[in-house]
Formats: sequence, structure tokens, C-alpha cells
Amino acid sequence: MTGIEVRSPADGSVVGVVVDQQHDVADTVARLREHQPGWDESGVAGRARWLRRYRDWLLDHEDDIARILQAETGKPWAEATMEVPYVADVINYYCKHGERFLTDDTPGAHGPMTLTKRQRAVHRPYPVAGVITPWNFPVALSLMDAIPALLAGAAVVVKPSEFTPLAVGAALAGWTEIGAPPVLACLTGHGDTGAAIVDAVDYVQFTGSTRTGTAIATRAAERLIPCGLELGGKDPMLVLSDADLDRAANAAVWGGICNSGQMCTSVERIYVEAPVYEDFVSRVVARVRELRQGTDGADRDGYRYDVGALANQAQLEIVRRHVDEAVEAGAKALVGGKPTGTGTFFEPTVLVDVDHSMACMREETFGPTLPIMKVADADEAVRLANDTPYGLSATVWTRDTRRGERLARRLEAGAVNVNDVFTNLFALPLPMAGWKQSGLGARNGGAHGIRKYCRSQAIVSSRVTPRAEPMWYPYRPLRGRLLRRLTRLVMARDIRRRLG
Repeated sequence: MTGIEVRSPADGSVVGVVVDQQHDVADTVARLREHQPGWDESGVAGRARWLRRYRDWLLDHEDDIARILQAETGKPWAEATMEVPYVADVINYYCKHGERFLTDDTPGAHGPMTLTKRQRAVHRPYPVAGVITPWNFPVALSLMDAIPALLAGAAVVVKPSEFTPLAVGAALAGWTEIGAPPVLACLTGHGDTGAAIVDAVDYVQFTGSTRTGTAIATRAAERLIPCGLELGGKDPMLVLSDADLDRAANAAVWGGICNSGQMCTSVERIYVEAPVYEDFVSRVVARVRELRQGTDGADRDGYRYDVGALANQAQLEIVRRHVDEAVEAGAKALVGGKPTGTGTFFEPTVLVDVDHSMACMREETFGPTLPIMKVADADEAVRLANDTPYGLSATVWTRDTRRGERLARRLEAGAVNVNDVFTNLFALPLPMAGWKQSGLGARNGGAHGIRKYCRSQAIVSSRVTPRAEPMWYPYRPLRGRLLRRLTRLVMARDIRRRLG
């Protein structure tokens, strides 16, 4: 088996080695299939008990997982410690509501054909779900999808990014350590390992680039299996002239620079109404200048820095290209604008005099950049915000919340936050969905978040069981005419048609 070196983006040092397990996929999925029926039969309550024990284990080992996350991602300590608590919240939510979400639906009769029938829609899990995740939030993204799948009764195989497999492996090892049934596995490797998983499982949940997501959707379609895709974004921020500029500026900086801008829902482009443009830009620049960038410690040594490194050299080159091309085309970097230090650090950057001919306004940057564009009014802001192949999320800033919500309905995005950023990510009853090239399907969304891992099965039982139903053989003229009269009497909605 081939070893994969995991390097710290902060200084390039090797922090671990994992095995490329491409050739283990078939055997691993086969073992998961073997154990999944017993897991399903344990019931929602039984599965929830294991998940609560797993939550407790994660919280007990939170700092250990955060240290590994920090080493392989270059995150500051404050951000490395965000992921486990989020997973605990996901576990609490689905364990609390899972029984209700998975209860059979029992619709009543809607017409004469079903008056004597008992109808049930049963939610039965896909046997094995594959969860393929990227490097920006490896633990949170792996488990926020694996948890509802497990509670639904599916077995799950997780494939983390080859850049960040260590923390995911450590977190998933806890499932075995608590003695839980062997229905959760982690397989490490490159893209070929992910492709092998897509070929082996019954449902695929993928988070990552639009290019890879398209390939996964194509293969899933060839296999006729469902998939959920949360892909790229170029998320706009609309700042109206009546906005609270202090709050909006603070949100822009955190929303665009958090995790070094490596979030699908990062603020990637900002449109500001002309009357407040200069004031807003000056506030953003002042806050960006205050950010501390570097390699953070852990525990008591943490919280010294706000911004860490980019995940890898390829991502650094994308950010560098977007900034350099914008400056060459006439944009100005008011602060930042270049790589810094060792490793893959890039200075938090504010760009002005930008337009939609520039890659920094059209392509996903996934880096610590804030391109800000002046607009005449809200209508122009909406038009430019929608001028993108992406549609993941957006934010609107105005003191008039109702106006903000009206504008939200005009934006082509799966989620819009009014006077806030990222809050939809924590609103588990709401769907997290991408429009256009930002994805297919949704995660979270209350019952949908767990039922997506289930196949719906219709079960119809007869309450009354004569030897034969009126519509069965043999066909008779009198009975046929009576049935036609009866159906017309019930189906029609006016006297003339009811009477024939």
C-alpha cells in the first residue's frame, strides 16, 4: 500500500502518514453491508444511544482532535476548536427528533379507491452511504453528514481529503473505542479511492468542487443511485445605505476571512450602495489591518492569531492569481495582496475598483480576499449578485429587516442571511442547499436531513377483505356502469357532470 504524507501548510513539515486504501474499498463496504441489517433492527432509540455515547467521547477528546486539526490545516486554535462542538449539536438535534422524523407517514384516504385501505409510507435506509469530504472543515463536514445517515439506519464509509485525513481518522476511531457496532468506517486515499466508493455504495454525499461534484453526479447517474452535492460558491454580500456599517464591516471581515476564506459560504464579493461605500470600505480596511496572522499554539498558547495558512500550495496559487490579475486590470489592494511568511500564508486582502471582468468577482477564490464594488442601488446589487453560475448563499445588510427579506427572495441562492453571516449553517431545521452549480439536494432541513438517507416504501393494507374487489375480474356491464356512475359522482365538482 502507498503511503500519503500529510504536511502542515504552516511550515511544510510532515505531521503524519496515512495509507492509500483504494484497494480496500470493496471489502470495507462488504463488511458494512453485513452489519447494517442488525444496526437497522436496533431501532432509532438504540442507534441514538450509541450516538450520544459517541458525542460524549468526542467532547472528552475535543482538544486532542483540535490539535491534530490545527497541525494538518494550519487553522488558528479558535477555529480548530469549532468543529467538535458543531458535531455535538448535530448529534443532539437528530437524536432528539429522529424518532419523529422517521415515524411512518399515515395519510388518510383521499378518494373512494382507498376508503377501506390503510396507507403507510415507510422510511427504510440505504444500506451503505458514502460521505466524501474536503479539507476545509474535515471533521465537521464528515460527521454532519455521517450522523443523520447512521441514525437513519445506514452504515457509513467516510473518505476524507488526502490533505486532512488525520483528524477525521482520529475522530472516527472513537466509534470503535466506545464499542459501537462496526457500521462506520474511514478510508483514506486520493481521488481514486473516492471514485471506488462511489462505485460501491448506495448513496453518495459529497462536499467539494463543482468539477469533482459533476463527475460524481455523472457516475451516480450511470449507477442509478442518488447523490447529494454541496459544491462551490461565490457568495455575495449586499450592503444598503441604511445598514449598520459597524456590524456589516465586522461581518464582512469575519465572513470573508474566517478559516482563511476557505468556506463554501465565505463572503466572496461585496456590493455597497454608493452613499456609504467609502465609509464602509474604510471600516473594513481598519478591521483587516487589526488581524493577526501566523501559526497558533494550542490550549493556553492559543488565541494569539486570527488567520492561519491556506490548506495547500494549489490553493495559494489560486488566491495569488485572482489578486494579481485584478491589480493588473486596475483594481487596488488597500491592504494585503501577497503571500507572506513560510508555508502557504496569504495576507488578508481588501480589493477595490473591481468589476465583473475580473476572476476575483466571478470565480471561487476560497481565500482571505474581500473584493468590494460600488453600486448605484439595491437593484444593481441584486442583478450583479445573481450574475454568477453559483448559488450557495448570500447576505443582505439593512436596518429594514422586511426590506432585507424581500431582497432575499430575489437572490438566486439556497440560503440568505439578513444582517448576519453563516447563521443558516447552525439552523439545522432549515435546508442547506446550493442552487445552480452550487449543488444538488440539501443537507439538514429537519426531517429531510435524515430522510434523504432513506428509501421511501409504500405499504397499503386492506381493512375490508371480500372475495373480490368491485374492479376485479370478471368485468360485468351493470357493475361497470355503477362504478362509472359512482366515480363520476365522487370525482366531479359540479351537478351537471356528477349526474353525467
